Amino acid sequence: MSWNPGSPPDLSGRTYAVTGGNSGIGYFISEQLAAAGAHVVILGRNPERLRTAVAAIRGHVGAAAEVSTIPLDLADLESVASAAEALVRLGRVDALVENAGTTSPGRTRQTTKQGFELALGTNHLGHFALTALAMPVLKSTPGSRVVPTGSLISLLVKFDLDDLQSERKYSEFRAYGLSKHAVTSFGLELDRRLRASNVDVHCVLTHPGLCLDGGSPSREGISKPSRLARLSPITQGEDHGAWPAVRAATDPSAVGGEYYGPSRATAGRPVRHRATAADRDPAKAARLWELSEKLTGVVFTV
Repeated sequence: MSWNPGSPPDLSGRTYAVTGGNSGIGYFISEQLAAAGAHVVILGRNPERLRTAVAAIRGHVGAAAEVSTIPLDLADLESVASAAEALVRLGRVDALVENAGTTSPGRTRQTTKQGFELALGTNHLGHFALTALAMPVLKSTPGSRVVPTGSLISLLVKFDLDDLQSERKYSEFRAYGLSKHAVTSFGLELDRRLRASNVDVHCVLTHPGLCLDGGSPSREGISKPSRLARLSPITQGEDHGAWPAVRAATDPSAVGGEYYGPSRATAGRPVRHRATAADRDPAKAARLWELSEKLTGVVFTV
């Protein structure tokens, strides 16, 4: 179906959880969902930034916007478990939009609280555990969705499961790329397992394209347009970068296993894309799933 980013479906009565929804693309995902009438639950690390995001959404959408927050540090599995418990207590989650992550894990290899390479631990393992632990509320919400966020960097970095944590070879670019391969591979495998189990939860993937913070609309405490950020046909603001995730989370015609991104690859309206062959490989995905369970200590049964 034709999708108009400016006119999403009426989301009144629905609840959407957005990790990292207090800044960047995640903020605009949250704002757009709230503008369509949804209850938006923003998950993030910094309490002050969470409060700022809530105020910005209500200032732009209206004071009646239904927005709440849950503390979440994806680099700490104890925080992930607490956040998942809070999601389950909501009783309803129509989509878990897994937007948060680090794009800059550092010039030298760094680790999470549990000792995982920072990019992999934050972008993939944290979300893997969160999804598994929040599955009860997703299963109890008819037609719910999980929306992992991939990246075009997967086209530029080899998916190396033998060095997934960059222990033998590290660069910031490669570590980020490996983490996004893992995110996409996990999402596609999750959808395969959900289908096989005949569970009414669907995994629809997304990537935002190439976004510039300075090309985004002004939001107090969130974003400020920059004269230096000159948008071109291959770049877009973070408000437009939010479109694929909003479509993946809300489009009635979207189905599990689909992958949405900008129409011109890096910019444009959200359309269906295809993940890399490596990320679509079921054998690699099964191996990643087993490794993710072993590392996190979370048994993920769908």
